[in-house]
Amino acid sequence: MEEKTDLSRRTFLGVSALGVLGLAGCGGGSAAPPKVDVQVPQALLDQAAALRGGSVGMLSQKLYSEAANKALDRSLQAFAQATGTTIRNDLVSGDAGDMVAKMDAEVKAGTNRDLAFVSDRRFVGQLHNLGALTDVTDVVSELRAMYGDPATEANDYCVFDGRWFAIPYHFIASGMYLRKDWYQEKGLPLKPYYTWEELRDNALAVSDPAKRRFGWGLTVNRSGDANGFIQNVINVYGGAIADNTGTKVVFNSPETVAAVTFIGDIYTNPKYRPMLPPGVGSWTDSSNNENWLAGILGLTLNQFSVYADSKTKKNPVYGNTHVFNGATGPALDRPLAYGESNSFVVFKGAKNPALAKLVAKFMVGGSALLGVAKEAPCLVNPSWSKVWDSDPYYTGGDPAFPALREQTRTPLPVKTRTGYAFPQAPSPGEQAALAAYLLTDMMQSVIQGTKPADAVAATHGRIVQIFEQQGYKQ
Repeated sequence: MEEKTDLSRRTFLGVSALGVLGLAGCGGGSAAPPKVDVQVPQALLDQAAALRGGSVGMLSQKLYSEAANKALDRSLQAFAQATGTTIRNDLVSGDAGDMVAKMDAEVKAGTNRDLAFVSDRRFVGQLHNLGALTDVTDVVSELRAMYGDPATEANDYCVFDGRWFAIPYHFIASGMYLRKDWYQEKGLPLKPYYTWEELRDNALAVSDPAKRRFGWGLTVNRSGDANGFIQNVINVYGGAIADNTGTKVVFNSPETVAAVTFIGDIYTNPKYRPMLPPGVGSWTDSSNNENWLAGILGLTLNQFSVYADSKTKKNPVYGNTHVFNGATGPALDRPLAYGESNSFVVFKGAKNPALAKLVAKFMVGGSALLGVAKEAPCLVNPSWSKVWDSDPYYTGGDPAFPALREQTRTPLPVKTRTGYAFPQAPSPGEQAALAAYLLTDMMQSVIQGTKPADAVAATHGRIVQIFEQQGYKQ
């Protein structure tokens, strides 16, 4: 998922502060009219009555869809206006690399915002381990009474010692996409999932550089998408960064070496050169989106941002897209597909934690979420079970919705033949290792000639250092 690295600031002020004209001028220029009439439920208005005139600072993990970011702004604006409060919202890139360190430094300095929403899988464990988060079990309990259960993955990434430290906001499914028209031309089957070896061989079969058809749209360059690709192959081959407790590094194993050998061969074996698009070795997180939408890729792995973009912009690739849940490997005969949630956290030292929690309760459902979801179809989805039934859009708005909803209910954990259970316990060490792009650095060294076994051993040592910095002695 592409996320800009710049910080963009928007402030939403209630009528009691600046009035309607002040609201209309937020963000610069005139905003497009909202496609959803965002309303604040009476129950939340009642709870907000005592907080009128208050303010909160918020960080939003920037979504790939700019229209979705604007819809989120409209929801915040509606809340601020209805409750007479102020919400200062900053957009932040989840791939900036130093995001957690900056948040932690602000908490320690007492200059932090009140709340943020971030990927629970990538960031909540690190923030909790640093002592930067407050317990929000009370909010989750209230939401569960209203909306049923959150996505199953949230129980692994948001809960520590039986207490919730993040509030599931919206669900982001994992997905893979292939060109079904190219597959059909070659007589290749369209299936709910494939092995990684099948995907590699099919990618070569559908490739034709003379027609600008490149079957393999995956990079191992530093990016979140590459991290996801490399880690997935390692996991389904039977390897892992850490054991199931999330505390002990187990990266250097025959299974990991086999996975790295498989990946490395794709980018170094002349046999597969025809299926690799130009410049794939230097792609960033936006590159596979751009190349997929340009119609030159036969396969990619991405959050549903690329699917949402093709639909909202009426790109013809949308009608030729086969969505599937992922790939299997020697250690697992079903894909590792359980997604993640962007989840709200309330920081230690929040100046107005009561208002911060109220904003989170407002945003997770109703028209506040619906407006964002419609601008990012299949990328922004309900995390809470009863929200899926709250509007016909979620049940009939796109052919992919039933599979996406099913992914929120995936029975977890998924166990490999080597004994690993995914998702594993939240691991600040693993999250920090991924944020440092150790996996992509490892693959770059293999492409440059390092033997896979040596590259894995060296990366194991670097991961151990990071785990020990996080307080986990090896």
